[in-house]
Amino acid sequence: MRLIIVSGRSGSGKSTALDVLEDNGFYCIDNLPAGLLPELAERALVHTELLHPQVAVSIDARNLPSHLKRFPELLEEVRARHIKCDVIYLDADEETLLKRFSETRRRHPLTNESRSLAEAIADESLLLGPIIDLADLKIDTTHLNLYQLRDSLKLRLLNQPEPGTAFLIESFGFKRGMPVDADLVFDVRCLPNPYWKPDLRDYSGLDQPVVEYLSAQADVEDMYQDILAYLTKWLPRFAASNRAYVTVAIGCTGGHHRSVYLANRIGETLKPILKNVQIRHRDLS
Repeated sequence: MRLIIVSGRSGSGKSTALDVLEDNGFYCIDNLPAGLLPELAERALVHTELLHPQVAVSIDARNLPSHLKRFPELLEEVRARHIKCDVIYLDADEETLLKRFSETRRRHPLTNESRSLAEAIADESLLLGPIIDLADLKIDTTHLNLYQLRDSLKLRLLNQPEPGTAFLIESFGFKRGMPVDADLVFDVRCLPNPYWKPDLRDYSGLDQPVVEYLSAQADVEDMYQDILAYLTKWLPRFAASNRAYVTVAIGCTGGHHRSVYLANRIGETLKPILKNVQIRHRDLS
């Protein structure tokens, strides 16, 4: 059996996550009382006609605070039944969450006469602290539109050809902010920048003219070899520690040239070495 627990602050994309999972064969339950988690797992194991049942539940701040505090022991109880259970936490920065609520005119579940929307969003993080601490995968949805979020969820949750740690090699641009869900971050802004070559500016790090230019730079090759040596040594040790997800982020200024080239090259090199390696270019549109 596979169980995915989706959590996150209101407006972060939990409903979208459940929609994606439901479209891909999961039985989904929104706003499950956390105290019912072990019973749900037990019933799904016993009372099912499916050989490999797949269930996804959403647990958020609408729960009783006492149930949220007990989340660590409830999760341990589920995993003691030998159920593959992933905890996914979605979030966005507070400015983005405020904007999403103002655009949809939805009422935040924690607002009342004495608590403003901004205060409710801040309080939510405290309530969900026990879940945040145990999340196997954290996804920052600040810069993702609906379609990008759906693609990201499919990539991370559903595109695992083999069991084991799922590794994501992701390029990004510092000018749009660092990915808060990254486990390892490499800054490659010190490398020669194709952006300043007028004939290369409109290409990306996936296009042959940029690939040829960067491949010919000694500093780029040194950076590639150093990052690859580090990841080749340490990523298997992350896997050995039973990590479900590991995100490696490689950043340049705009996220179009140097980081894209290196993330793609490193990801492709690691695929034969590690079982589940995915490549994503966050800021490449």
